[in-house]
Amino acid sequence: MHPRRVPLTDKAILNLPFAAAGQRLVRDAELSGFFVVVGKRTKTFMIQGDLRGNGKRQSVRIKVGEVGDLNTREARAKAKSLLGSITKGIDPRPKKVVDVESVEADGRNGRDAGSSGPTLRAAWARYRDAHLKRKGRSDGTIENFRDHVERLMVDWLDQSLSVLGNEPSLVTQRHEKITAENGPYVANGSMRSLRAIYNHARKTARSLPAENPAIAVDWNAEKRRNTALGLAELTAWITDLRALENPIRREFHLFLLLSGSRPDALKHARVEHINFKSRILHIPKPKGGEERAFDIPLSQAMINCLVRVMRLGRVLYPTQAREWLFPADSARGHIVEHKEDRAKLAKWGNDLRQTYRTIAQTVGIGDLDIHLLMNHSVAGVNAGYITRSKLLSDHLRQQQEMISRRMIDVLRGCAKREERRAAIWPLLPARAVLNNVVRLFEGGGMKKQSVMVGATGRSQRRARHRGAPELGPSRVGSASAEGVQSEFTCGIAAE
Repeated sequence: MHPRRVPLTDKAILNLPFAAAGQRLVRDAELSGFFVVVGKRTKTFMIQGDLRGNGKRQSVRIKVGEVGDLNTREARAKAKSLLGSITKGIDPRPKKVVDVESVEADGRNGRDAGSSGPTLRAAWARYRDAHLKRKGRSDGTIENFRDHVERLMVDWLDQSLSVLGNEPSLVTQRHEKITAENGPYVANGSMRSLRAIYNHARKTARSLPAENPAIAVDWNAEKRRNTALGLAELTAWITDLRALENPIRREFHLFLLLSGSRPDALKHARVEHINFKSRILHIPKPKGGEERAFDIPLSQAMINCLVRVMRLGRVLYPTQAREWLFPADSARGHIVEHKEDRAKLAKWGNDLRQTYRTIAQTVGIGDLDIHLLMNHSVAGVNAGYITRSKLLSDHLRQQQEMISRRMIDVLRGCAKREERRAAIWPLLPARAVLNNVVRLFEGGGMKKQSVMVGATGRSQRRARHRGAPELGPSRVGSASAEGVQSEFTCGIAAE
């Protein structure tokens, strides 16, 4: 067996046999860090040292030259110079220079990505899989990144990030272009996505310029949208909501208002996430990912809303309703797009989240309770010791009930009788809606396609006693009366 550390001379190196497989290292007994790598057909002078800087240590290995091109004396002299630079904290490796002018007009870099850093496509794929998915980020967050990269920066996908790092003016120009075409908020968001991907890529691609190109961006001013409804506007909004044709979407918007939840969280809510016994709706993957999972305490008005939508869903979308809380005739089986025509419904989505927060303030709910109800991060060391689950069954549910009651009281207090009848449809019991739909199926009412989802007979009299009107028209899919009846006699929670 040949020694691993010998005084390297021309004769000693010449006598070293080539490796039968792989490579082996033979280190110099005189100069630490100087060695020869012996392969199957070649022998190469190399050096290795620890480069220290910014409080970090990095092992650097550099090729000195091929045996035969350099003699041992020349190789050792060069090795001493390289190791001396490393000892002083200077990286002697040649800098990789990116010729920006060689980039093609369509924004693609023709050179190999390995010599100039990863492409945006490769960096985005790694950031998505190794960071976003591994940390359990929500589907909405991943989709936002994908939209920014694959739509707004599609012409950069096969371009090296080093081009952007060396020419930050390209990034500022793109920010200005997106601002003009898509608006200031989208432009800022896309640059934040690029900044995150670049920072993540540089952890493994140290050849990338150290300064993030997004630092050159002049960010657009962003202001929080003040779009909440006031208590005085709530009645008119409920009246407009009642006019929406699809009853599932009506209940979706109403539950957004009652819960203050983010729309994406409710779109992906499943039937299995409801626990009527504990009176909670579990949100397993909200904004921030799985580690931010939480439970929404349910008030009585919220429970009534969920019961209505579950029963209506099993009539309108019987297959999808087995899985999704807010089913729809979509490829995914649930509501995908929650936006409405603002001429028909002025407020939706995060407008209702702001409304919830505003009304909670009028009730006198404390800031800490609001943060917990809306799943906001709670600042401060003391707040970090609060166990949210211990507050759900009593305290937080009482706060939720107070907020819902304040909304419902506004609807009950409408001055005009017709206005009151139009506004308090959320009080309509699920049983009244179901009875009417089943009777329409039994009577062949489905031939008309457009049906009235409201109360009839004794159910209607009971609803009128509560001050609740009939619901507006809605489209109902085909189903048999027997199928509908069996769906609702098998395990659906009663009010």
